[in-house]
Amino acid sequence: MDIYLVGGAVRDKLLGRPVTDRDWVVVGATPEAMTERGFRPVGRDFPVFLHPESGEEYALARTERKAGRGYHGFDFHAAPDVSLEDDLARRDLTINAMAETREGELVDPFGGRADLEAGLLRHVSPAFREDPLRILRVARFAARFHHLGFRIAEETLTLMQTMATPEELQALSPERIWQETERALGEAAPQVFIRVLRETGALAILFPEVDRLFGVPQPEAHHPEIDTGDHVLRVLEQAARLSDDTRIRFAALVHDLGKGLTPTQAWPAHHGHEKSGEKLVVAMVKRLRIPKAHERLGRLAARWHTHVHRAQELRAATIMKVLEACDALRRPEDFERLLLVCEADARGRKGLEGRAYPQANHLRACLAAAAAVGSEQVDASRYQGKAFGDALRRLRVRAIANTLSGAE
Repeated sequence: MDIYLVGGAVRDKLLGRPVTDRDWVVVGATPEAMTERGFRPVGRDFPVFLHPESGEEYALARTERKAGRGYHGFDFHAAPDVSLEDDLARRDLTINAMAETREGELVDPFGGRADLEAGLLRHVSPAFREDPLRILRVARFAARFHHLGFRIAEETLTLMQTMATPEELQALSPERIWQETERALGEAAPQVFIRVLRETGALAILFPEVDRLFGVPQPEAHHPEIDTGDHVLRVLEQAARLSDDTRIRFAALVHDLGKGLTPTQAWPAHHGHEKSGEKLVVAMVKRLRIPKAHERLGRLAARWHTHVHRAQELRAATIMKVLEACDALRRPEDFERLLLVCEADARGRKGLEGRAYPQANHLRACLAAAAAVGSEQVDASRYQGKAFGDALRRLRVRAIANTLSGAE
């Protein structure tokens, strides 16, 4: 049997990037031969094995054929007569279809190295169109390598546009859609992922709530970029600069969804978009089975971002209302994430990317003042039940008011 290092490890090595995961392809072997050598089988759909010492994945060389819709609609063939080039030919992009021998010799039958040097994301063969998940994968790679100047080859983008049909994309499982999306949100330029999905037409099918924002105007005085979709991409870019937390980046993406429901006659104002936006976040989470932690922050951002922006105008009682609604006293870490989302929102505007955001420290001080007031400061012999909670709240509002007066 011949063993080759393949895929992302070869690509990243050529790019000078850290190699974190190594995958191997085995040519000329059978499952029985692998198990005899101590490899442990783990593949459900095709023969994949874990190395008995390193734990790295070794897959038998295989080909695949489209047999149905969606990500799982494939028949696989793995046998000793499947060549390395046969295996590489089924891969998505040329930069992912390279291999390396044990001696370090590059095997590059589809020009992956040349595309790396040219900064091109190009599909290997027409078989690319058989897997609709590849639309999301290529968009994710575009987000990962955007800072290196990579772009999608025109012929590949055109092919992706023909693939982006409701029949194919809706055949993908919600779990796979979210898995690719969350990974893309963690890339260096997550806004590029959304932009590519929109260019292919996939955004309207997979994330119609986000796609609907493009072409919706906002007041130019507050949003020099005017277009809501453009604004959301800018906010996502700023969120990526502030944090690598995908919860924060997801909340940045969905914070303004309600503006897509504003009647055209009300444009460019968007009164009440906060509540309608929160409902859209809930619907998206349910449809794509997005984790609860992402849902919580997304809902908070949609519902309360305008209150956070106006923090310095709010009375102490209103600030306490916001803190309670966000459960900030019990979950200060989530409130801190919300403040970062709102800072990204304030900076995600044309020409205002470097603006200061004093509202964050203003609310941090108010939260600290409220948190310093404990239940032991309430006379338990005088107040019980709801009255006890009301008395505690009054003390916290007073502490916030004292903080505000001191700030003035």
